[in-house]
Amino acid sequence: MLPSWIPGILLLFLLGAAAGLLLHKQAPLANRLNSGFALLGSLAGVVVAVQALASGETLYGQLWLLGSMHLDMLAALMLLVITLVGTAVSLYSFAYIREYQGKGDVSIGVLMNLFLFAMVGMVLADNALGFLLCYELVTLTSYWLVKRNPDAAKQSRLYLVMNHIGMALVLVAFWLLCRESGSLEFSALREQHLAGALASLVFLLCFCGFGLRAGFVPLHGWLPVAEPVAPSHISALMSGVMVKLGLFGILRVAIDFLGASQLWWGYMVLIFGACSAVLGVLFALAEHDLKRLLAYHTVENIGIILMGMGIGMIGLANQQPTLVELGLLGALYHLLNHAIFKSLLFMGTGSVMFRLHTRDMDKMGGLAKLMPWTALAFLIGAMAISALPPLNGFVSEWFIYQALLSMTRLGTSVVAPLAVVMLAVTGAMAVMCFVKVYGICFCGAPRSEKASQAREVPHTMVAGTLLLAAVCLVLGLGAPWIAPLVNGYGQALVAAHLASSVTSTVATGATLLPLDSSQAVLSPPVIAITLIGLFLIPLLLLALFKGPKLGRRHAGTPWACGYAYEERMSLTSGGVTHTLRRLCAPLYRQQPRLDLATPLHGVSESPSIAGWLLHGLVLALFILMAVGV
Repeated sequence: MLPSWIPGILLLFLLGAAAGLLLHKQAPLANRLNSGFALLGSLAGVVVAVQALASGETLYGQLWLLGSMHLDMLAALMLLVITLVGTAVSLYSFAYIREYQGKGDVSIGVLMNLFLFAMVGMVLADNALGFLLCYELVTLTSYWLVKRNPDAAKQSRLYLVMNHIGMALVLVAFWLLCRESGSLEFSALREQHLAGALASLVFLLCFCGFGLRAGFVPLHGWLPVAEPVAPSHISALMSGVMVKLGLFGILRVAIDFLGASQLWWGYMVLIFGACSAVLGVLFALAEHDLKRLLAYHTVENIGIILMGMGIGMIGLANQQPTLVELGLLGALYHLLNHAIFKSLLFMGTGSVMFRLHTRDMDKMGGLAKLMPWTALAFLIGAMAISALPPLNGFVSEWFIYQALLSMTRLGTSVVAPLAVVMLAVTGAMAVMCFVKVYGICFCGAPRSEKASQAREVPHTMVAGTLLLAAVCLVLGLGAPWIAPLVNGYGQALVAAHLASSVTSTVATGATLLPLDSSQAVLSPPVIAITLIGLFLIPLLLLALFKGPKLGRRHAGTPWACGYAYEERMSLTSGGVTHTLRRLCAPLYRQQPRLDLATPLHGVSESPSIAGWLLHGLVLALFILMAVGV
């Protein structure tokens, strides 16, 4: 049976939404209740998810109108992602919601609770109808959250159009699955063993349909348009959590229902992931808008996760347990890690906007002295997304590298060596991008009057960002103990689908041990101690041998080659990447086409007609699926 807390989690989110609706005329109280219920529900979800991951059991049950529910290792991990980020976002929203006072602040809190309810309901659903209803509710609530911005009419309509196209594809795929099995229950879908052309058609429909939610290239057109205009704590939920539901859907269908039976499925996922990773970070480098830059980094990291998923699917099709475990471990650990550090970066950006009211990096600068806690949290997030040791981003990318190298040694394809190179290029450009971001935004002199007058944000906003920064450290340094829990899903697949049994990919203790002993052994605690030692040794030597004048500080103007220093001589965000943008000019010229903005804006100009047609199509497909089954 499902833990008794799970109905309570969903009930808390519904109570938060109801409280906001009933007390909308008393906005301060309604906002506190909205954030409070969301915080309680998220904390309860974290407890249930950690217990489920630790126990390794698959739990079943029935829940209200959503029908049968199912909590396996994959659902438990997704529940942890949703509620862990939800905890930080709810804490952050206590103060951040003041930014929208009198501009729909109560409705944002109501929709945030419904958004969390829908995401939790979707990952727990064990039947097609409950799964798809929650999936549609995720789309509608996030659409209205984006639309809260009065200047986001076109962006919200583009988001709605693209996600309803994806929903239509997913509905057709589920209709085919349910028609063949004669049931809406996921247990029946797992047992039908669909194969051949029909299985490939279902996979392609779900890959494209869920891919529009996940936002990988070339299905990412809505992501850099809609995410930046949402409230920053909602952007954190959308970029850190919501896009992962698309990856969750691909895993559910391609692996759980179809068994990843075709080898080319895995290669397709791997190739799309590698291309998305490189193009996402390349487009991010050219951005001056901080939130659009972070949105493109979501495209990049979704690509990295897809690479791990593709390796795992290739392992299942090739009967290679090493690839299954390493690939899916890297994918799922990076899914968790990306949710944490990307939400942290969006919330850090929200803190900067809370004081400066701009997303333009060239109007920031010098914020590290004026907003020290926000700067510290953002620095940790920037290092994590750049995959610098010993933080969490480094650990999960290390697993994906190991999986690619294992695949390379099999010698069956040239794709793996190319993917290694593309992942390495992606990492290098990510470091370059966040050196630019942190240097321009937080270092140097203030670049505008508002930047010079900035001060630290309220305590709850600081607490929310520092909480996620601490989790980045825990997931990095504690990886030897956490990774085995995440690896449970891959081990279960090996046990269920492959005849051979293998030793664990990771060992509990101070080190992470790959299956192949010829590969490198990783010990995040040792790396951390080494890095701290390398940092402290020069300081110790300086303290022992410095002369009487060495410690004196002299303040003066920066050196400007003999000319008087002027602010316009300082480096800009465009200047950092000027050479790279010149070298990659052909790719940047293709960016508007890849973003799909031009053709879809034509549809969004008639919101009433397009909206009603899309809703009608989705409703008709729901009815057809239910009646046909």
